[in-house]
Amino acid sequence: MTFLQIDWNPAPELFKIGSFAIRYYSLMFVIAFTLGLYLMKKIFINEKLPLELLDKLFMYMVLSILIGARLGHFLFYEPAALIERPLEVILPFQFSPTFKFTGFAGLASHGAAIGVILALYYFSKKILKKPVLFILDRIVIPSAIGGAFVRLGNLMNSEIIGKPTNSDYGFVFQRLGEDFPRHPAQLYEAICYVVIFAILWFVYWKTDKKQKLGYLVGLYFALTFSARFVIEFFKEAQVDDRATWALNTGQWLSIPLVMIGLYFMFRKTKA
Repeated sequence: MTFLQIDWNPAPELFKIGSFAIRYYSLMFVIAFTLGLYLMKKIFINEKLPLELLDKLFMYMVLSILIGARLGHFLFYEPAALIERPLEVILPFQFSPTFKFTGFAGLASHGAAIGVILALYYFSKKILKKPVLFILDRIVIPSAIGGAFVRLGNLMNSEIIGKPTNSDYGFVFQRLGEDFPRHPAQLYEAICYVVIFAILWFVYWKTDKKQKLGYLVGLYFALTFSARFVIEFFKEAQVDDRATWALNTGQWLSIPLVMIGLYFMFRKTKA
């Protein structure tokens, strides 16, 4: 049944001028942030919050996601690089063996989650003057759909690939020099994030759950990192020396986040 097999070999760049290139991955980030800004504007209007605070929130989100995801990748997956090539960690360039614009290749969703929580804690206390759970409950809605676009960017880059399917089903990542199908784990994850976004959007607009501080962020954590935990079984290990573990790094990091999510969903609050 070869019609279930897709030969996948897209160029990762939209266009390239010398060593500078506009990549699909970067475009997916731009779409994610732009759509997130649009969705948060609707939420701000619904909550009767000052729209002038939205620009500040946008900058906090962009910086915390990029910095948190970048540092998280190296802390969790390539800690030695923080010492061996620190400039390549914080700058979008490769300096050795030749100078090259690389963009920020290597981002970890767990690091982004930590970065966002820290940034929004400061934003909520110093600028919004509301409990941090209030803004977290709302920011997770666009975050969910944003995650889908990021994973589509990974698919265009032929990275974070799945394990071989050992069948005629799957994506053949020809850019990696392969001729056998793998699970399109990036696509699995993107679809999960779209579903999670739809659930959060429905809960926010159609139920009274948003009145319980922490419920929406708890639901987001429980659903997102449960999905991440399961999909990791279909992914190739990102770090070779951890490939023999019963669970990989992403799964171990997901477990406490799922538990935190369930806590916020079901904790008792004052009436």
